[in-house]
Amino acid sequence: MALSWRSWLANEGSKHLFLFFWLSLNVWFFGKTFLLYNQGLQYYYLHQMLGLGLCISRASASVLNLNCCLVLLPMCRVLLAFLRGSHKVASKKTRRLLDKSKTFHVTCGVTICIFSVLHVAAHLVNALNFSENYNEEFVTLNAANYRGEVSQLFFFMSLLVPGLTGVIMVLVLFLMCTASTYAIRVSNYDIFWYTHNLFFVFYMLLMLHVSGGVLKYQTNLEEHPPGCFNPNKTLRQNLTVPKAFEELFPDYTTEPFPEDLPVPEPFVQNGFMRVCSEEPKFQSHFPETWFWISGPLCLYCVERLYRYIRSNKPVTITSVISHPSNVLEVRMVKDDFEARPGQYVILHCPRVSALESHPFTLTMCPTDTKATFGVHLKVVGDWTERFRDLLLLHSNQDTEILPIFQQRRYPKLYVDGPFGSPFEESLNYEVSLCVAGGIGVTPFASVLNTLLDGWKCYKLRRLYFIWVCRDIESFRWFADLLCMLHDKLWQENRPDYINIQLYLSQTDGIQKIIGEKYQALNSRLLIGRPRWKLLFDDIAKCNRRKTIGVFCCGPNKISKILHKLSNSSNSYGTRFEYNKESFS
Repeated sequence: MALSWRSWLANEGSKHLFLFFWLSLNVWFFGKTFLLYNQGLQYYYLHQMLGLGLCISRASASVLNLNCCLVLLPMCRVLLAFLRGSHKVASKKTRRLLDKSKTFHVTCGVTICIFSVLHVAAHLVNALNFSENYNEEFVTLNAANYRGEVSQLFFFMSLLVPGLTGVIMVLVLFLMCTASTYAIRVSNYDIFWYTHNLFFVFYMLLMLHVSGGVLKYQTNLEEHPPGCFNPNKTLRQNLTVPKAFEELFPDYTTEPFPEDLPVPEPFVQNGFMRVCSEEPKFQSHFPETWFWISGPLCLYCVERLYRYIRSNKPVTITSVISHPSNVLEVRMVKDDFEARPGQYVILHCPRVSALESHPFTLTMCPTDTKATFGVHLKVVGDWTERFRDLLLLHSNQDTEILPIFQQRRYPKLYVDGPFGSPFEESLNYEVSLCVAGGIGVTPFASVLNTLLDGWKCYKLRRLYFIWVCRDIESFRWFADLLCMLHDKLWQENRPDYINIQLYLSQTDGIQKIIGEKYQALNSRLLIGRPRWKLLFDDIAKCNRRKTIGVFCCGPNKISKILHKLSNSSNSYGTRFEYNKESFS
């Protein structure tokens, strides 16, 4: 399958350019710091003692500073939603980069883990070199008390602030990394959630970690050029000197220097002998990590405070509906709540969990005429099971829709958001292809609800809606919505505005959605899985030389197929721009 470079650049160009820029920053900081500690005059004596371990430990630390600064930015959801919704970022390509915020967060996290291992290994080598290369000439530069202090030095350094905080940070990072794996997130999301919130402990320890002052640099380079000749010290220690020094300093001559030995290199530079007037002075570094992480950390904390204030008032639950295939619909109202189609919110129910919260896509957005908004959630884990049991009087109850003045006392529910997602762009294309797998239909439900209220104010003029489910009952989640939209468009003489295709992937025979009012959907119900290549070719043929937005929320297998097809060439001049749901 040939790749279209135009489509590839449209879909992947911005992402790869940003990735290249980020990678270049890491390489530049690593190389710059490595050369500084390898060739910098202020680190001459420290480098003589520690060697390559010094360069690697400091270079890896600079990469850690950069990524500890960047890893928090993708988690600033309000900032990302503002940039997307206010169109401060004018380009669609650049706005689609915001959809990769979770991927960038994970990339920075993995980088932190890798360079933390390298940083720890380099400091272990440094501890060994502090012991083996004990400098008797410059005692203040040493971390060891005497030569050969190996086991005691490891124990002593582990008790210092840098060593103790470093050990704890490694343990915290290990817990966060292991609990972030896909297997643990799927089997027990609570473990992932609780361990990931240890990031605040990690950052507090990080700011303490850099305050130890074990590594020191020379401050008096003019008075004592590194490797210079100190005549006072030579006389005091009764050392031999080269013949060249005997002519300049006859009073300091002791034993004759052997004529067959060259003058030591540090004594001569560019033909001139360097003479020092005083002993070298060493000083600990002022911590630089504060400059890196204080800004993003403050920004994140301010955003969390703003989100806490905004979501502090509980919503009013107006109705709860139990749908087939373990799907629960919750409708609610909240003062001054505004949202756009395709956005998502974070639900927090203290009676289910004091700290845990989860994101859910809005399936109904408030409008000028109604303030109700809602979500559909699949009951698949401990949190959703407990939440369902609290909302419904009986777990097997099919429906509970009560007017506000008759409703029973629901548990308190707090809503944080809304936050942006790529599906906000679905109404900004002239033609959009929306593909849903199972419960992945939820982002498109809010789009369909919005079109039901009125479609003429949007740029969208044709919508291809593909929904793949395993069982026939799943289509009943939004069957009424699809039928109402279909009927509305027929009444307005725009039946071609939306192309609905429903696929039943697992069945023993011909089935249909039960109900007389669903005849319009039964005629669009197909058995099996979509033939994606033929589908794309047909859409490209009907929309020559147009740009089509492709939106997918479903299994990774479908997502990868659509992604590949969006980058493929076609003979109709049609360009597909790929978008995918990704909760940050």
